[in-house]
Amino acid sequence: MLDKSYRPYGLDPIETASRDEIAALQTQRLKWSLKHAYDNVVAYRRKFDDAGVHPDDFRTLGDLAKFPFTAKQDLRDNYPFGMFAVAQDKIARIHASSGTTGKPTVVGYTQKDIDTWADMMARSIRASGGRPGMKVHISYGYGLFTGGLGAHYGAERLGCTVIPVSGGMTERQVSLITDFQPDIIMVTPSYMLAILDEFRAKQIDPRGCSLKIGIFGAEPWTNSMRAEIEKAFDMDAVDIYGLSEVMGPGVANECVETKDGLHIWEDHFYPEVIDPETGKVLPDGERGELVFTSLSKEAMPVIRYRTRDLTRLLPGTARSMRRMEKVTGRSDDMMIVRGVNVFPTQIEEQLLRCDGLSPHFLIELNREQRLDVVRLHVEARADYADEASRAAQAALLAAHIRNVVGIGVDIVVADPGGIERSGGKARRIIDKRPKE
Repeated sequence: MLDKSYRPYGLDPIETASRDEIAALQTQRLKWSLKHAYDNVVAYRRKFDDAGVHPDDFRTLGDLAKFPFTAKQDLRDNYPFGMFAVAQDKIARIHASSGTTGKPTVVGYTQKDIDTWADMMARSIRASGGRPGMKVHISYGYGLFTGGLGAHYGAERLGCTVIPVSGGMTERQVSLITDFQPDIIMVTPSYMLAILDEFRAKQIDPRGCSLKIGIFGAEPWTNSMRAEIEKAFDMDAVDIYGLSEVMGPGVANECVETKDGLHIWEDHFYPEVIDPETGKVLPDGERGELVFTSLSKEAMPVIRYRTRDLTRLLPGTARSMRRMEKVTGRSDDMMIVRGVNVFPTQIEEQLLRCDGLSPHFLIELNREQRLDVVRLHVEARADYADEASRAAQAALLAAHIRNVVGIGVDIVVADPGGIERSGGKARRIIDKRPKE
């Protein structure tokens, strides 16, 4: 864990610039980005024209609200390369999202974009406590998914030694951590729990391993899960945020000295928070849907991209740039159960209050006799595997969820290891309710 003498290291000047300096840079770069999108992407020119706005209408940061939103469907409608703003021979790399429905969303990068991405990832790893010379074990997936290569390039840019393990093969992950002695691991938080299970299955004390820092992202996770991981490994667990449509990982990151929300790298990404129903821009401090506009992307600028992630914007602390509160859910992940809005992270928080249950879970939604029924599949810890202990833990968890979340839940307690593990993003919800 971070010792009391920690001091930020090698910060970029913009990280400690005044708010006026940051706003001036954002205004300058937004003018360029809006014009770049309008001049070079037919889809943006049509959207702007249909909305009756032109890049020349942008003069101050508040003017951005005049411009139309971009949604994931816009990227799918222009599949594969219709959102690119440069000629094909200027594209250095192509990635695509791992969407489960419809066509994937395709994103492109010029060499300058790749360099910017590497810089932002290096800044993120440094903010997490990473330093040149540290060994970084990367368990994010490589390939079209942006996680693995984004982390890889950023760690190399910082001057770290990269161990490009990718996801899966959990037994091998533990063997390599034990043998190679990395200082940092970059992985989804749910898969880190699977790695923890493997440590315990091998009867290796995770607190005795070399890992000092975990940089976790690609899915919402709670501060309760942070506490579980930090206690198990005696490490600092830090949140990273990004999405392929905007760049990939490294759009925002927590600073290890505060762990009080993710500082957005505002010199390259302009954030807004909107009311997800009306689209109205909300003042800083109010919770809503996060929207990003790219300030420097050449190959594929994004203008007011709706992330569907729910958060709020807060003043900077460890850095001058604003923070986004830890994402606790997505508007499209929200379950409406008998009129109550429920997020998987709310279930996770209550599950972590039960000592006899592991943090792995799956939510199954059914409709029985015209009523929604929530069946929560969890698993017992090895020392709570007898029938009486399971029943007691199930009753405790059901009571926590009923009292805090406000819904009744049927709890099904499986044997230890009974919930399927994911090598990447965890699948949390199976909705079997009939479509209206």
